[in-house]
Amino acid sequence: MSTITTKDGVEIFYKDWGPRDGQPLVFHHGWPLSADDWDAQLLYFLGKGYRVVAHDRRGHGRSAQVSDGHDMDHYAADIASVVEHLDLRNAVHIGHSTGGGEVTRYVARHGQPSGRVAKAVLIGAVPPIMLKTAANPDGTPIEVFDGFRQQLAANRAGFYLDIASGPFYGFNRPGAHVSQAVAQNWWRQGMMGGAKAHYDGIKAFSETDFTQDLKAIEVPTLVMHGDDDQIVPIADSALLSVKLLKKGTLKVYEKLPHGMCTTHADIVNPDLLAFIKA
Repeated sequence: MSTITTKDGVEIFYKDWGPRDGQPLVFHHGWPLSADDWDAQLLYFLGKGYRVVAHDRRGHGRSAQVSDGHDMDHYAADIASVVEHLDLRNAVHIGHSTGGGEVTRYVARHGQPSGRVAKAVLIGAVPPIMLKTAANPDGTPIEVFDGFRQQLAANRAGFYLDIASGPFYGFNRPGAHVSQAVAQNWWRQGMMGGAKAHYDGIKAFSETDFTQDLKAIEVPTLVMHGDDDQIVPIADSALLSVKLLKKGTLKVYEKLPHGMCTTHADIVNPDLLAFIKA
């Protein structure tokens, strides 16, 4: 199993597939999942000749279930360690949901100073900030995230099954094509990780303010979002983020859900390829 150990002693699992001389595409997964959530993208881009890399965030998947460091600064530093270990250059960093926040902080704080990043992609991503605050009055109230924490602590397995079977993939919408296999795979990935990491991760994805990170990003950045995203509402995320990016491009997907990379990979993947090749 491929792992690296970070400076603070955390073992991080990663996948590294494809030709060593291919352009690297680095995929950052959402909460509370793992690198496996990118299967539909990893195989697609592997077939196009790219080098594809995806890691399990600390406390998630096959990475160490440590007690501490479940915040965006550590998440970004961890992927920086993976990138340095593999010596990835001219890479495109692609993040979904919480992973989009991770990409934003990584590129702003670690990727650009080292010159390792060519482009970035934010898909259904949490920036600029999800939480309702005085500066972000249209955000989601803290009570919603407190509810997430309560449900996780009370019955994590049931909570995860409800998310996967309902709003994450839009399976709760009238006429939706429901895939129990997709929902069960989401549940499997979630239950592989540690409850402590997932509990702390709710604060990380909901309360982190990425405004200054977005403003600092110099590389071309594609912002992709479904307008029926029930997990990260588009009005509070993508529509705001693209205004803060220097070289941002927004692509909105009508009626697509938060988990569109899985349910609509046939639409998402070609658009990603076009942006990477542009």
